[in-house]
Amino acid sequence: MNAPTEMNCLAYRRLKLADPQRLSAAARAHEAECLGCESFARRIDAQETRIARTLDVPVPDGLDERILLKLRGQRQMPWRSWAMAASVVLTFGIGITMWRGHGSYDAPRFAIEHVMHEPESFTTPRLADPEQFRTVMAHFGGELTQPIGTVRYMKLCPGPEGVGWHVVLDTAQGMVSLFLIPGDKVRKPQTRTMQGYRALTEPAGQGHFAIVAENDAAVAAMAAAMREKVRWKT
Repeated sequence: MNAPTEMNCLAYRRLKLADPQRLSAAARAHEAECLGCESFARRIDAQETRIARTLDVPVPDGLDERILLKLRGQRQMPWRSWAMAASVVLTFGIGITMWRGHGSYDAPRFAIEHVMHEPESFTTPRLADPEQFRTVMAHFGGELTQPIGTVRYMKLCPGPEGVGWHVVLDTAQGMVSLFLIPGDKVRKPQTRTMQGYRALTEPAGQGHFAIVAENDAAVAAMAAAMREKVRWKT
């Protein structure tokens, strides 16, 4: 039997993002005691309301046929890529708004703690599609000019004030966790070593990226790849 998950801010926000309207008693107790998570919950609930209103808009007659015809005329882009692109646009629209909070936070420490709380990212393939990774990077503001590794895992994950992408890549220096986090909280490069992990964060795209690995060589190589193999929009 699995041990119960400790209810902290990270665990609470995962639960709130996974199912906003059905929270455990422990999660609701945490929300009542934590001003930051209470504010986070209000923003999530407001966003849920906006999405529900959007989905409630009647679809004009013939729109579905026009969309299907357009998709049939663009066979090079499969349906799941269209769906992925739409979800990325929506997600970053939410994320950019939610990450703009007050104060500052320790970005490298957050990235390391997130890796430690998500060990399945190293063993469970998820959205391991290079084209989907290109789509994610493009909507974050970066164009991949060369591969930076083999994608093993991609997932939207909660952060201190919103959501970002957690990506795990196989590289010549070993597995690397890459976070793409929207917002303006990181203005300059930061590093940290903790619990056997190394982390580097650096502003780029629509926010900042964070790199976490178990050795300095892997972090340095991925940082160089992010600077040299990604064309960032300015």
